[in-house]
Amino acid sequence: MNEKEKNLCNVSDGGYDGCASCGLRQRFRLSGKFFPERWDRGSIPGGRKRKCLRGAASGETQDIALKVWCPQNQIDTGTMSQMQENFAAAHPEYNITWTTEVVGEDKCQDEVLKDVGNAADVFLFSNDQLPQLVEAGAIAQLGGDTETMVRNDMADSVKDTVMIDDKVYGIPFTHNTFFMYYDKTLLDESDITSLEKIMAKETADDVYNYYFESAGGWKLGCYYYGAGCSIFGPDGSDLSAGVDWNSPTGLAVTNYLIDLINNPKCAFDGEITVSELIESHRLGAWFDGSWNYQLYKDALGDDLGMAVIPTFNPDGTDYQLLGFYGSKAIGVNAQSKNMAAAVQFAAFIGNEENQILRYELSQQVPANKAAGASEKVLADPLATVLINESNTASVAQPVNSTFSARYWSYAGAIPTEIRSGEITKDNAQEKLDAFVAAMTAE
Repeated sequence: MNEKEKNLCNVSDGGYDGCASCGLRQRFRLSGKFFPERWDRGSIPGGRKRKCLRGAASGETQDIALKVWCPQNQIDTGTMSQMQENFAAAHPEYNITWTTEVVGEDKCQDEVLKDVGNAADVFLFSNDQLPQLVEAGAIAQLGGDTETMVRNDMADSVKDTVMIDDKVYGIPFTHNTFFMYYDKTLLDESDITSLEKIMAKETADDVYNYYFESAGGWKLGCYYYGAGCSIFGPDGSDLSAGVDWNSPTGLAVTNYLIDLINNPKCAFDGEITVSELIESHRLGAWFDGSWNYQLYKDALGDDLGMAVIPTFNPDGTDYQLLGFYGSKAIGVNAQSKNMAAAVQFAAFIGNEENQILRYELSQQVPANKAAGASEKVLADPLATVLINESNTASVAQPVNSTFSARYWSYAGAIPTEIRSGEITKDNAQEKLDAFVAAMTAE
């Protein structure tokens, strides 16, 4: 935030507060040289909110540049360009030069932290990255109307995903979890209730019944959490609770995965793609999110089925697989050179109207309560399965910094080592003990 913006935003005496217009939150002292110069000073003594004078100072058009990072699907569908055009039309006080670059939500943290000062002003990210972004001072805390929108307008299940210590750092725009897609020409509704039934279905020799994808550990977790294992307790926040993936149940799950991944009817991510297989009806079932729905719909049409992820039985007991649940959110760079406009744009693309637009263009089910309750969304099978998945077959994805710093590399290696033969039933216990030791090292 530059000095001019500091002088135009309202603050509270000696603490944090937000401009009700732009949503900026910064810390100032209302005394000495730090006293803002452009206030409606009538209420200064009590430290109450004052009127922000931004936008009323000159009436001049301001030349600004905004860099935006978003995933490929937001560009291919025209979603981001349409939102940028609409924002520019709604804000004639800005003459905006846009730079839009492809950075997936899953890679956002890595790219931002390489060079915060040159990172995007506004970026889309997965909420599990929030602790690292906050600790690095790379993401702005939001306030004012923007904070109110998040607290009041977003679904209860997602608004907590963008908060740390009750402070809001992002605007959730869609649910971030996965469910099951399947090819109706290969599997029917009676086949998809369990992974055992899926794998037992008789199919042609060149057909894979199931596609295994770890997604860096994101999808791998559903097997262990489904069987009752956990990392740092049920909600992932209690470091003293440790990690129990090396328990007898965890070992049974690992042995199950060894059999599954090495089954010739199971395709393995990295060796062949889902798209290659479904074009010729050579894949029965796979896990993915709503963001790739249109890709699969275009390939399979009415033959595309969707369902909650199934049960599995690693030790004689049927368990419901539990996928990680979180959100995809919009963040603002704490070092943005055009902070006011960046916050305004972030709030704009995260509001009810644009969550509906994003849903219409890229099938991402809104996190905004009103948008999610629209007739069109409620009548959509995609939205229905995503909501059912969230309610019945998901677990909140841990967001503490220790989990995020360790889990993805250590857990992501498990299926890769199973596929390569490095992890076998003979050494699985030893490998799990090493995984737990790495996760809990002080």
